[in-house]
Amino acid sequence: MRMHRHVSLLFALCLGAVACSPKPSRAPAPASAPAPSASAAPLVHRFEHADQWAKQFDDPARDAWQKPADVVAAMKIQPGMTVADIGAGTGYFEPYLSRAAGPNGTVLALDVEPDMVRYITERATREHLSNVKASQVAIDDPQLPKGKVDRVLIVDTWHHIPSREAYAAKLRDALSAEGSITIVDFTKESPHGPPPQHRLTPEQVIGELRKVGLSAGVAPGVALPDQYVISARLP
Repeated sequence: MRMHRHVSLLFALCLGAVACSPKPSRAPAPASAPAPSASAAPLVHRFEHADQWAKQFDDPARDAWQKPADVVAAMKIQPGMTVADIGAGTGYFEPYLSRAAGPNGTVLALDVEPDMVRYITERATREHLSNVKASQVAIDDPQLPKGKVDRVLIVDTWHHIPSREAYAAKLRDALSAEGSITIVDFTKESPHGPPPQHRLTPEQVIGELRKVGLSAGVAPGVALPDQYVISARLP
């Protein structure tokens, strides 16, 4: 995604990017840090050098708090569906999405960083994820086909996106009749993630999605220790 230049929406947009500060941090935010406002600015920085980021994004310890299998199960992906992973990063979620969509489905692994796209393409070949197609997209446009996408996943990325309501409208237009969007992002209390001033509350995310006519709320059936999960669909 390119608005300021490339920044991974990890849209994450890096897409499945885990931590959203240039240096990994596991310390909780200071109690004195200001809470994010409705106009919180997107966090903009590069996620270049995918091989280096992979050590963090694909760290097996991430599974304990990211719970990728639970997230994908909650999306209720059916075989043959088209699934978009926005801010796919190093492809952390791609094995799970690939299995859920099946050989007749398609997983669009999208990121703003060209080296992340390169890494996912090589990973898909290495891990025999034949239904995964990695592409570079703009920071302000996921470039999805209208009315053709059954599931959209955005993990650790929504807070990176500028003009989120405009972006949400593009996601809305891409959804199939029974399509849905799943957004996973960090709570204010999470020991992972961006600086507190860049974090969004679940209510902010839900409000941004509702403003473009989507039906949105906290996703049922999935609970993460450090993050919230929002689900949205056409009314």
